[in-house]
Amino acid sequence: MSDLAIALHWHRASPVLQTGAYSNEHTVQYNSRYDLLVDSAPDWGGDPDNTNPEQALASALSSCHMMTFLALAAKAGWPVASYHDYAEAHLGKNPKGQMSVTRIDLHPVVRFDTGFVVSTEELAQMQDRAHRYCFIANTLADSVEINIL
Repeated sequence: MSDLAIALHWHRASPVLQTGAYSNEHTVQYNSRYDLLVDSAPDWGGDPDNTNPEQALASALSSCHMMTFLALAAKAGWPVASYHDYAEAHLGKNPKGQMSVTRIDLHPVVRFDTGFVVSTEELAQMQDRAHRYCFIANTLADSVEINIL
């Protein structure tokens, strides 16, 4: 299977590395071409204008779910015209008492070509299949909720 990688770069900007006295801001580089400024979540002192790892995790899940849904829809002959999602990562304590992303909610909105209609049940079944086949969802196990709008 493929090895898929990123490069992460952080440099200390403060004179010393002391608790509460340094920045977590860093760069994540994708494919040696795209740099993304990343920081800790705002609740943990990060810059709210930067992406944080929890958002990146929600983004990875949302993207994977959408690509899986599109592949299944194409195979079924469903003419998807657009797909939008709002993914939300929830922080909290897991059963071990550790801070974690306890759940990620997806809110996909799928639009089809004019004249094509599927029932709410068919759409829910296809979203469920996409969830079951998505690599990232399989990595995260049971912490994903899909709310079809």
